[in-house]
Order: sequence, then C-alpha cells, then structure tokens
Amino acid sequence: MSKTIPCVLMRAGTSRGPFFLREWLPEGDEARDQALIGAIGASDPLQLDGVGGGSTLNSKVAIVSRSSVPGCDLDYLFAQVGVGHRSVDTRPNCGNMLSGVAPFAIEQGLVEAQQGTTKVRVHNVNTGARIDVTVRTPGGRVTYAGDARIDGVAGTAAPILLDFLDAWGAVTGQVFPTGQRIDRIQGVEVSCIDAAMPLMIVRAADLGVSGREKPVALDADTALLERIESLRLEVGLRMGLGDVSNSVIPKPVLVSAGESANSITSRYFTPRRCHASHAVTGAIGVASAFALPGTVASGMARSAGCHQLTVLHPAGQIDIEVELGGAGEAVSVQRAALVRTARKIMQGELHLPDYVFSRPEEAAQPAARKPLTLIVPTSAGGGNDTMARIIAAKLAPLLGQEVLVDNRAGANGAVASEYVAGAAPDGQTLMFGYVGTHAMNPALQKLGYDPVADFAPIGLVGSSPTLMVAHPDLQSGDVPALVAALRAQPGRYAYASAGEGTPPHFAAALFQLATGARMAGSTYQGAAPAIADTASGRTQIMFPSLFTAHPFVHSGRLRALAVAGPQRLPGLPDVPTLAEAGVPGVDVTQWYGLFAPARTPHDRVDTLNQALNQVLADPAVVQLFEQHGARVEAGTPQMLAARVQADLARWQAVVAQGGLAVAEQRAAVLE
Repeated sequence: MSKTIPCVLMRAGTSRGPFFLREWLPEGDEARDQALIGAIGASDPLQLDGVGGGSTLNSKVAIVSRSSVPGCDLDYLFAQVGVGHRSVDTRPNCGNMLSGVAPFAIEQGLVEAQQGTTKVRVHNVNTGARIDVTVRTPGGRVTYAGDARIDGVAGTAAPILLDFLDAWGAVTGQVFPTGQRIDRIQGVEVSCIDAAMPLMIVRAADLGVSGREKPVALDADTALLERIESLRLEVGLRMGLGDVSNSVIPKPVLVSAGESANSITSRYFTPRRCHASHAVTGAIGVASAFALPGTVASGMARSAGCHQLTVLHPAGQIDIEVELGGAGEAVSVQRAALVRTARKIMQGELHLPDYVFSRPEEAAQPAARKPLTLIVPTSAGGGNDTMARIIAAKLAPLLGQEVLVDNRAGANGAVASEYVAGAAPDGQTLMFGYVGTHAMNPALQKLGYDPVADFAPIGLVGSSPTLMVAHPDLQSGDVPALVAALRAQPGRYAYASAGEGTPPHFAAALFQLATGARMAGSTYQGAAPAIADTASGRTQIMFPSLFTAHPFVHSGRLRALAVAGPQRLPGLPDVPTLAEAGVPGVDVTQWYGLFAPARTPHDRVDTLNQALNQVLADPAVVQLFEQHGARVEAGTPQMLAARVQADLARWQAVVAQGGLAVAEQRAAVLE
C-alpha cells in the first residue's frame, strides 16, 4: 500500500485541512481512516507529525468524488479526525470545509468550469443533504482572489455562495427530533434541532452566563462545561442519537440577544470547547431556530419569504439569507444561503508515517495495534448502537487497541451481516449482532449469509424485553380499546417498523395475527428513526426494545401499553403483559451478542470473550444497562451459539405456522 498520496491543503471558510479525491485514498473505510489519521497526525495533541493544527478546526478532511446521486455533481464526505487520539468521525458535516469542495473539484477536472461563475450541486454523504455551491470562474478558471471578507479570516477573497436546499432533518429525519420545540431537561429549557447539524440550543442566561464571553473564558469554566456535557448526553438520547459520549454531535450552543431584531448572539461548542468563531452548519441551525417560532432562540414572528439574519460569534458575524414558507406555527425553513471564501494553500504529495499501516513483519500478528472495528447493523441512535458504544468504550483499554464503531444500516441488518461474514477471520472485525440479524430475518427470507455457518460467536452481551408503545395522543387508552378500534376501522392507526425481519416487525405481525386487527405499516432504516416518528405522532404504535423505548417512555413522549413478554417489568409494574390484556402469543425478547467471521482462531475468540465478560462484570456497565431497561448476560461462545440455533429454529417455526412471509405481510398491510 502506497504511503505517498496526492493532497491539496486548503483554507475553507474558517477551517483548514487536506482535500482528497476518493481515488487517492486506500480502498476500504478502515484503510482510508488510517491514512487520514496519519495525514493529520492525530496521535499527537499538537499534531506535529501531520498537517493538522492541534485543534478540531484544523483536523478536518474533505473527500470528493463524482456523485452517484441523480441530479448532483459531486459527493462530499467530511471527516473529523481526532486531536491526540486516533479516531475518525464521519457522522457530522462541516459547512466551512464544504466551501472548498467546488473549487477543488473544478481544478481536479471533476466539473467543467463555466464562463463567469459555475454552480455545482454537492451531495453531502454524511447527511444526505444537497447544497448548491456557486464559485467565481472568470475565463473558465477558478479564482481565489476577490473582495469578499468573512470574520475570522485575514484579508479578502472571491465569494463562494453556499445554498443549503434540504439540510433540515438530514441526520435524524426531523427538524425537531424530540417532537417538541422546547424540552425541559435537568431543569433547563433546551431546543433540540436538526438543521444542517444536530444542535442542542440553550439560553446562556439559563446556565448563568451572558453568552458574550470570549471562548477562553468559557473554556476555563469547568463547572459550565460539565453542565453542558451532562445536558448534551441526555439530549443525544432524546434526539435518537444514542450514547453520544464518543461523538461530536449534537453540538451545544449558548444563545443570547443580538444587536438588532435580525441578529442573535451565539457561542458554539465543538462540543467540549467553545469555537473561536462559528461553524457554518451550526450557524444554519442557529438561524433556523431564530427564525422559527417556539424555540429558546426564537426572535420576532416572521412571515413567509426571504429574511436576512445575522449570527454574531466571537470573531464577528455570519450573515445568512433564510427563506421561510407557510404561516403561523406551520412556518418552516425552505432554504438558507450564505457566503464563504476559500484559498488553496498548497498542492503536492503527502507522505504518511510508517506507523499508520501494519508493517509486513507484523501481518501475522492478529492483535496488532490497528483499531478493532465493531460493525453495528443499525443506524446511530437505536438500542443496538447505544449498547455497542458502551461495550466498545470499555473494551478498548482491555484489548490495548482502539475499538471503532461503524454503523452499516441497510437491508434490515443484512448489509452489516454480509460484510462481517466476508471479512478477514483475524478478530479485527466484529459484529454487534442481535436476534434480528441471527434469527428473525434469516427465518423470514433467504439472505446472502448463514447466521450459523458464517460466524464465530464471541459471547452474549445482554437482553431487553419488547414493549408495545403508543403516542400519548392515541385515543384508545389501552390494548382492548385499541384492538376494538382497529377491528372497527382497519388501518386506522399506523405502526413503525425497524425493517422486515426485525423484532418490531415480528411483534407487530404477531399482534395482528393474534387479534385479527390490521394496522398500516411504516418501515424505517432502524429503530432510531422509527421511534422518533412514533414520538412525533407520524405513526402511532411501535414495538421497540425497552432499551430503545426507555428515554421516550421516561420523558412522557411515548406511553407504554403492554409488555410483549411473559411477565411484567419491575420498572413498569403497572404495565400489563399483552397476554393479560387479552392478546396471547406475542413474546419477543431481544438479545444481543458479539460475533466474528467464521474461522477466526480459537485463541482470539477466547481473548475477546474474556475481555467482553470483564466489561459485562463492570458495575458501571451493569448499571447503565439496567437504567435503560436491559439486562447484562455474560457467557461463553458456546452459550451464544446455542441461543442462535434455538431462536433461529423458533422463528422459523413461527414463520411457517403463522404465514409471516415478507410478501404476505406486505399484502396484509395493504388490506
């Protein structure tokens, strides 16, 4: 593998970092991430051995390629590389780095420059959002010279217009993922908004500061930073992002009054330090919350049309044109545009350090210091993802290597399962499997992997019962009333499914078979967006694990109707089982376990099993699981293998006896 790769170093907005064509980097996400770690010099807090600047603002990477999305010219993948730790996070987006994407792509021949100006439509791979970027190209060539000035950057440059088209709800699926514009968390009013970047917005005064302090003063206030982080962790759960202790999203923001009716003052955190100026995507989110009614940042009421708004930050201001549509409480943000600048600093070859990739003589050592990758078969934010991140954080020090969590949602877990089944059997790629991937989905349909033959079980992690939950506004107050309403009016209510072959899908199917009732079905890519839509009222019913449902039930955003299991739960003693409510036969317990590819050496499996069981014996882990309605279940690889085979046989029998074929379920939903 080549350790010398092409690179263009650019200042983009108020950020700086290397820009790469995707083809310049190694194939595969793991090798790509190792190259980025070496390029930035992430292992060192000062990043002396790379092109990073010892700050999150200068530890950013843009990866660009021709777009595979119809109607878009470019794909832009943003990566936030660690400062002092070898990590790469591709979940957030960066609007500042985005400003360099179009000029970089034009100069690399991916887009043909037009006379005067060139408009490029960019697809942000991180969030799925589309942005129109307009660059000055006099004579058909990019120019960086001009008279535009942005605060936080010396001098002037050519203006680059960023026009965000569909960045609202791009990460979580909703502009307000909690279903409310203001939540009260730990006694503080908070607005959770997903507008170009998932944000947690708090009034500065509510945390005892003015909101006009310099970043160095806020960074020195340890008690304030701890308070913000405590709020952020809870917000992450409520927004459906799961355990965000190892993630940079959601970003915290403190807001206060601006200097006019059309401005607002913001202090943006990254998330544990105050930004020296302000992120572009964060400014879009703050301006959206400022323009919309009912948030902690709301300004005066605004009518439909374009509004020139200003976000004031420590280094100056960002001017944003926000276009609103609708009226009153139904008003929404249609688009937002702002001007950035960029400049190419240098172009040439970047030499990666030797320690980035394993040396040839180390190839035979499966426990080399390269990161272990834990593949999660669901999107970020669900119960599986949260459990996996708890386990990963504790495994890393025991194994003496990083454990990177990689969410590969799709095909109801089949994408992740096939990936791990085909990975090298060296114990460096593991799967956080569960009853859906290793019993239910394989029982329901033919897949590209065998849940028994293609995997080496490592060990059980835990289990969680399944709840039947409803939106609080559901008129039917209990299960018998719901069944009566559905029998009288089939399809009156809709249920959310995490995908065919997942526990919420099976539980809903069994419920309908047992009652003869019919519900409309809405299928999502994972439990996180499914439960978020149920909490918002877009669907009315769901059968999530208690681990996934716990924060929503605890906060009152969902109502627990029944337990889809044999007994009531200690934490919800007043919630009956479905059998007690007159619906027998719906018993869906969700279990979770770690798997490696088949033919992984026995000694590596034993090492991983011992480390896993040590993690599960940690009282803090046991408490975390129990607080969210799950139970730790440690054990041997043989115990997990037996659980897989028993549950696979059980669900194959259920499918055969109940006629739960995929096609038949689709037909049932349409009745």
